[in-house]
Amino acid sequence: MTRNLMIILASGGSLALLGGAFFFQLLGYPPCAMCLWQRWPHAAAILIGLLALRFPGRLLPSLGALAAGTTAGIGVYHTGVERDWWEGPTSCTGTGSLEGLSGSDLLSVEGPRVVMCDQVSWEFLSLSMASWNALLSFDLMIGWLIAVVLSGASTTKGTSRTL
Repeated sequence: MTRNLMIILASGGSLALLGGAFFFQLLGYPPCAMCLWQRWPHAAAILIGLLALRFPGRLLPSLGALAAGTTAGIGVYHTGVERDWWEGPTSCTGTGSLEGLSGSDLLSVEGPRVVMCDQVSWEFLSLSMASWNALLSFDLMIGWLIAVVLSGASTTKGTSRTL
């Protein structure tokens, strides 16, 4: 197991999860706001992975672990909102005010479809997409952390410049 292999696996995992999110969107499952929040750290992890393959050191794999941990944390938060363990943002959970909306606004079927963050649109083995993202992203974080450890091992073997 090498540092670069772990970086490829971890950033490739983010690429797969991000690709899966876009695939589900193509299948007719539009993302809610919190789903979109979970995509950004995956995009960052992919970019970090490309840079980390070029530049040695612990910093970039550490940032990759932070990105994976961030999307995992958002996934846990989103799961809690979906399961009513805690309140979510009022902007996407239906707990916001209807003040300022007319009757025709409320009955209108035109315009963009609003996807609520507290509603599960798809699940597998009783876990929502947010839950799966959290679990798999924690695994990716472990992969990044292994790359950090392996980066430290390579620096002690004579690599002088690290990033």
